[in-house]
Amino acid sequence: MKKLILIFVLLGLFSCGDYIDKPKNLIDKDVMAEVIADLTINDQAIYMYQDKNMEAGTRFILKAHHVKPADFVESFKYYVIKEEMEGITNDAQEILLKRDPKADKYIKDKKKQNGVTLPLVR
Repeated sequence: MKKLILIFVLLGLFSCGDYIDKPKNLIDKDVMAEVIADLTINDQAIYMYQDKNMEAGTRFILKAHHVKPADFVESFKYYVIKEEMEGITNDAQEILLKRDPKADKYIKDKKKQNGVTLPLVR
């Protein structure tokens, strides 16, 4: 009986591995944050140029960062499942605020206007 319990315990320990494999071409977290920051800017362009093809902008951003679309998707999935995406998006937000310091003031003003008291993530 003790051997049977030991076998189940060992099986339980070995089965607690990762449920997603690390992608072969995993994109570094810093590069991922830069790509997401650029994609955010591209996404905002949709509001200004609604009749334009924004897919070309997405392809340009990935090419500028030397990232293949499939690698981006696989890395994105990996970071989401590993629960590391929040840190990456916070880094992307910092990149955006460094590029446009006026955005920080704009965000704070909008939060005051809307009655939101949550601090900006830093």
